[in-house]
Amino acid sequence: MSFFRRILGSDKAPRDPILDDPNRPLPLHVTDSDFKSVVLQADLPVIVDFWAEWCGPCHYIAPSVERLAAEFSGKAVIAKLDVDNDPVTPSTYGIMGIPTLIYFKGGVEVDRVVGVKSYQELTARLLPLLPLLPVPEPA
Repeated sequence: MSFFRRILGSDKAPRDPILDDPNRPLPLHVTDSDFKSVVLQADLPVIVDFWAEWCGPCHYIAPSVERLAAEFSGKAVIAKLDVDNDPVTPSTYGIMGIPTLIYFKGGVEVDRVVGVKSYQELTARLLPLLPLLPVPEPA
């Protein structure tokens, strides 16, 4: 479907079955006070989306963050931190612009994305951080 056809309304945007599921896992909302326990002490890789309510690009990337939370539930922790409500952690990590997504593994920052990126790029950065699945033994 072309961009212009979607804008002009002749075609409807395709539905996303993952985002349309009201029971899907959602990103965790973390704060300055629980950042250490939720993010830095996590056994799984973690992505933290630093955002704010007034930030248009943050709202634009939000569906991708929500999709990551649903698709990687149990394999990674996907979290959001509101920089206006909890300014200490963003300051600690030198957040200068939002949205900023920081990827953590073992409590250490291993990657960072600033600005709007595609779901595919966000996923591609997460996949190498996931634990390898055991290879089944031949029968």
